[in-house]
Amino acid sequence: MAFVEAKDGTQLHVKDMGKGRPVILIHGWPLTGDMFEYQTLALLEAGYRVVTYDRRGFGQSGHPATGYDYDTFADDLASVLEELDLQDVALVGFSMGGGEIARYLSRHGASRVSKTILVASVAGYLLKDQSNPDGVDVSVFEDMKSQIRKDRFAFLQDFAKTFYGVGWVTSPVSDGILDWSFTLGIMASPKATIDCVDAFGKTDFRGDFSAFTIPTLIIHGTADKTVPIDPSSRTAAAAIPGAKLIEYEGEPHGLFATAPDRLNKDLLDFLA
Repeated sequence: MAFVEAKDGTQLHVKDMGKGRPVILIHGWPLTGDMFEYQTLALLEAGYRVVTYDRRGFGQSGHPATGYDYDTFADDLASVLEELDLQDVALVGFSMGGGEIARYLSRHGASRVSKTILVASVAGYLLKDQSNPDGVDVSVFEDMKSQIRKDRFAFLQDFAKTFYGVGWVTSPVSDGILDWSFTLGIMASPKATIDCVDAFGKTDFRGDFSAFTIPTLIIHGTADKTVPIDPSSRTAAAAIPGAKLIEYEGEPHGLFATAPDRLNKDLLDFLA
């Protein structure tokens, strides 16, 4: 099945591979479901059914002008689960995708879900305010949107370097992965790219944590400069009953590519 129709008619591009217990991988901004190349292969080889999909506005999904908020994203995820009739599913959300899981559980419940895994996730609350002094100043998000409006392509190239922890001396990923990430990023609609900055940057997920009634694993790099660990994963781990937090010392945001072997092992150990 190549596409699932969301409630508002938006077409969501879906890849459904393999047989066995289902795992849905929910991608980060500004990429597509294809970002999980290393994880998809490892899960398939371990005997899982792997489902990825492109968020509305990204990749090969429809690019509507509206709907870039987490209530809609959660309902889109529900449409995928319902159309594929998935039960006993494990949800894995990277970065922005962690927000989908949190809002999905609070809006739709966990009847179809067996486990959740949040990887470098925004679930928590990123925006700095009186209730969240460890958050990110609003000017950071406004500057991101300004740069995207000015030259989205230059922004994506620069963003990828921070995303993967590329510096003057070290480069944890190849030029090929940087080029690949740029290619995935430019597939997105500029409207979605901009609107989602507000979605992941300003949505407070702390009220959704009570809906996590299933086993939850949280993984985050301590050197993540894209999604700081304190207002996100450490906050989530403290609020979700029984959640297990694994911190990857010195890893940047894009640890699905900088530490794929370690991440794959932790995913498989938890799923088993």
